[in-house]
Amino acid sequence: MQSRPDLLAPDAPSDAEVYQLTTGDLPSSHIYMEAQIFAPDSRRFLLHESAHPHGSDKLDPKHRYLVCDLDDGCALRPLTATTGATAPSVSPDGRFVYYFIDQTEPGGGSLTLVRVGLDGSDEVELLTIDAPLPGTDYRPSRLYPLSTIRADGSKMALSCFLGDGHTADAPWGLMVFDLENPAVELVLAGPSWCNMHPQYSRSSDPDLLRDILIQENHGNQVDATGQFTRLVGGAGADIHVIRDDGTNFRDMPWGRDGNEFCQGHQCWRGTSAWAITSTSTRAPAEQQLIESLPTAASDHLGLTTPGGLRNDLSRSFAQPSFYHFATDIAGRRLISDTGSHDQGGRVFVADLGTVGVDPLANWTCLAHPKSSWAKEAHIHPFLSPDGAHGFFNSDESGVLQAYMLRNF
Repeated sequence: MQSRPDLLAPDAPSDAEVYQLTTGDLPSSHIYMEAQIFAPDSRRFLLHESAHPHGSDKLDPKHRYLVCDLDDGCALRPLTATTGATAPSVSPDGRFVYYFIDQTEPGGGSLTLVRVGLDGSDEVELLTIDAPLPGTDYRPSRLYPLSTIRADGSKMALSCFLGDGHTADAPWGLMVFDLENPAVELVLAGPSWCNMHPQYSRSSDPDLLRDILIQENHGNQVDATGQFTRLVGGAGADIHVIRDDGTNFRDMPWGRDGNEFCQGHQCWRGTSAWAITSTSTRAPAEQQLIESLPTAASDHLGLTTPGGLRNDLSRSFAQPSFYHFATDIAGRRLISDTGSHDQGGRVFVADLGTVGVDPLANWTCLAHPKSSWAKEAHIHPFLSPDGAHGFFNSDESGVLQAYMLRNF
């Protein structure tokens, strides 16, 4: 890794440090803010090369996942070598990585679930899907590049396109995989689930661990092969929570009132039952951070959902411009980037107070990533589970690279 003090913000804490973790000619990236890619001890995590902040090309033979070891000078060790590897999740105990080999195409091909030790040992193929999903006529393709794993390590979820390549208005769906007795079940399907961002609750509480946060893109348009012609329309996306058997559908009270729109970035607040989203509002013209609890479904009313609880976390920041963010596992610290119109985009950390009540406090600007803010170079900051390290992407060198913050 290379020390990069030139990327520190002028008012960053005096001990704060920035390091460039990747330095090669291939574009390298962190996986995504919400991805479960850290071991629970906060010492090892995954990133990938020949990749970008939103995934990779399944046909690219150079794409691979790497394990970064913070206790070994951030040494990078290859974990995957198979073309088509995608959507990894680290098991909650830190022993294994589960990922998929994507050889699908609309209406055909195969999808393979793989488990490998975080140290690269004992790789085994657990399940191959090369026929319609059980109880359906659907074959999965166009996989969402992020999976999500349940807090007890027994289930994993992944979203996909379900079209046959010829039929208009084909559905998208959410698959839930049994990791103990390898099997798959389609628990949700419909044409508006094209950008689902599924995220299992981080809680081990039996009443919460089966919950999955999901995004619904109303007004989207795709062709018969699943290619987008419009990602979202009308009053915009809304966010829901379901159980991992497809029941207990609930709403998050965000967006869809004609003034507030969900950006499409959200996460659980640590292990709590609360979730956080970033919004865009017309008046005032801001990008706010709002936390809420799920509430009973009410016809996709968003912000005006009856009984919705909302706490504007960003009300303590003048003219908020927050886009991509994440919290630590305790739900006490948050990291976020700002938009390109804010000095090219900056990285802030802040403290989370009483859930549902307090705004964020102790805002601290840590870095100026100098990213182009092109889609292929989104900053996408996130924290290690213990909140001691921060991470972001930038193409400031001319090639997309992965970076780390510490001692802040």
